[in-house]
Amino acid sequence: MKGLLYSLAAGIFITLQGAFNARLSDDLGPWHTTSLIHLIGFIISFVIYLFVRDGQRGGIQKTPFLYLLGGTFGVMIVFGQMTAINLIGPTFAVAVLLIAQLFSAFIIETKGLFEEQKQRITWSKLLGIALMFCGVIVFKI
Repeated sequence: MKGLLYSLAAGIFITLQGAFNARLSDDLGPWHTTSLIHLIGFIISFVIYLFVRDGQRGGIQKTPFLYLLGGTFGVMIVFGQMTAINLIGPTFAVAVLLIAQLFSAFIIETKGLFEEQKQRITWSKLLGIALMFCGVIVFKI
């Protein structure tokens, strides 16, 4: 249940972030906006880190370098979503983003990539992806 609540909250925040960033980029431009929101995000997460101090200090030395590049994806997510919202609108942009996210997660899970536990491909999973794809097509018509 806790994971579901975190997922719902994250989904709401992704949508709000995209809408806010798109409007901010109208005034500042996309790369200035991307830089600014990541700087603000860094400051907030660093302040929280100072109080919470979770995790292990030496953990970064054990972590494969590839996984340290996750922040790079954040930059591309913000820039891509912000630009998409300005070009195709928030609802369609988020719908396409969700399908891309679901399909990517499906590939990672079924192939067991990035140390994830490998999952079987089932007809219900394929049907779910197909229905989401059809939903976006119907929505756009």
